[in-house]
Amino acid sequence: MGVALMKVKSKENPSVEEVVEILSEGLSNEAIITLFAHCSVFYDGRAKSELGAGDRVIMIKPDGTFLIHQKEKRVPVNWQPPGSIVSFQIEEGKIKLRSVRRKPKEILEVELLKVYLISYFQAEDYEALNLMGSEAEMADLILQNPSIIEEGFKALQKEKPIKHGIIDIYGVDRDGNIVVLELKRRRADLHAVSQLKRYVDALKEEHGSVRGILVAPSLTSGAEKLLKDLGLEFKKLNPPKREKARKGKQKTLDML
Repeated sequence: MGVALMKVKSKENPSVEEVVEILSEGLSNEAIITLFAHCSVFYDGRAKSELGAGDRVIMIKPDGTFLIHQKEKRVPVNWQPPGSIVSFQIEEGKIKLRSVRRKPKEILEVELLKVYLISYFQAEDYEALNLMGSEAEMADLILQNPSIIEEGFKALQKEKPIKHGIIDIYGVDRDGNIVVLELKRRRADLHAVSQLKRYVDALKEEHGSVRGILVAPSLTSGAEKLLKDLGLEFKKLNPPKREKARKGKQKTLDML
């Protein structure tokens, strides 16, 4: 059984005893643990590596994910995946963190030479991630339900090539006017308006009356003004969402 846990607990320039206390509570109760520390890192697995002493950010997640970040770049310099077993021990007055992955066998050890800050956060997050759909999925949605653009709209072709590019959706309205749809899955800007205008102008050379509609979740203020100035239109439409289910079972993080 874990010890009683606060939602957030942190200590700046902690003693060894205080680091042990927060680590023990965080690991026992499956909290997210973060350390700002001067440390050395050793890895033994598919290869061997050693990272000399330096200031790093260490993060331990309840599912066993173990990340070590340097002050630059997006990806961690060392890491262990979910399902790894995290523990710690004290050797000669220094704390050593240890992460073990069983298959394939990999061991990541971190010697904490100086801890500037340690904290844990008992996060509660049960939501699945809603992924924004692509512009191609927006197009498919419109082809299946053309009335979401307007009543009487008929989509004739997806990705119609013309001399100035490729029209996302080419169609006609209830009065027989050619309609050009330019799709953006994020907030549309001035570039999107200019792109739509090029397509409309190109088709006007053949068809005379052509409507241009920019389809997006939202517009920048500049794009909205330019649309009005050019006599083009806007249709608010969010891309379809795909739900990404969370998988996996949290592992118990035990102390050596």
